[in-house]
Amino acid sequence: MADGQGQYPPELQYIIVFGPDSNCTLELCPLEWSVYKYRPSLPANISFLVLLGIAALTHIYLGFRWKCIWFAVSMVLGSVYGMVGYVGRIMMHANPFRFDAFLMQVVCVTGAPVFYTAAIYVTLSQVINYFGREFSRLRPKLVYWIFIPADILCLVLQAAGGALSTISSGSSQTGIDIAMAGLILQVVVIFCFCSLFADYMIRFFHSKHSRALEKKEKLFFVFLGAAIVLIEGRCIFRCYELSQGYTDSDLITDEALFIGLEGVLILVSVFCLCIGHPGFIFNGAKSAAATTGATSTSEDIETSRDKAAPDQREHEVPVQSRGP
Repeated sequence: MADGQGQYPPELQYIIVFGPDSNCTLELCPLEWSVYKYRPSLPANISFLVLLGIAALTHIYLGFRWKCIWFAVSMVLGSVYGMVGYVGRIMMHANPFRFDAFLMQVVCVTGAPVFYTAAIYVTLSQVINYFGREFSRLRPKLVYWIFIPADILCLVLQAAGGALSTISSGSSQTGIDIAMAGLILQVVVIFCFCSLFADYMIRFFHSKHSRALEKKEKLFFVFLGAAIVLIEGRCIFRCYELSQGYTDSDLITDEALFIGLEGVLILVSVFCLCIGHPGFIFNGAKSAAATTGATSTSEDIETSRDKAAPDQREHEVPVQSRGP
């Protein structure tokens, strides 16, 4: 602290509060000097860490059970990425000035949802294959060839912007702008995806050739839609949060906002995708066909449905033709 003449005590003359060479600790520096101005909640961050671990194990199990390995890989990568971020926040509880911990959490927690949206994008292509390509304005392959590269670009921008901002001790407006561009792009990409998804479902239900959805299929769409909306809401919040930068911000210093609009929204969306999961309504053969982009006619879809249902034909009594 500065004395009455504006001079720092001798023991604080060589203190570096934030950055790669930070040597501040709670014993030397007041908490208000840290970037967040609070010690991240230990119970909240441990809870997110454990629950994301449970989610990762659940998606591994479902991936093998339903033969949707690609979906499981995306979900597990996102969960592990997020877990690394929460480990960083737990480390910051012990020392809020620790730079490597701040870098871990700002890059990993921010970027984790990109993996979840990648899984969702491929799922839509699978939905198009299964319910009918004629209702879609894009071919199934184009869905993930358009949205997944955009997703990767979002991840690169967010990671690069976060890293540049933290290396510059939060003073780099360029880093903040790059991270903001990644978040805004993610909001736009998800909005475009939601529009495409909604357009497909509207065209499906208004078609004379559509059918009523089964209860299981309704559950699938409800939980898949909920996951998309929650992730979009989280991205909008992170854009708003980053709008004031990392220094002199009253948004990043509000941990309750972070817990509710980052941690809870993403965690709920990850568990929603246990029901909004392609394996929940598609069997392994259809999953593989959709992922590899194999063509499927309406006859193929009906055939695969017949194979998935119990074969009752062998129990049918043949009808004999009667003479005149």
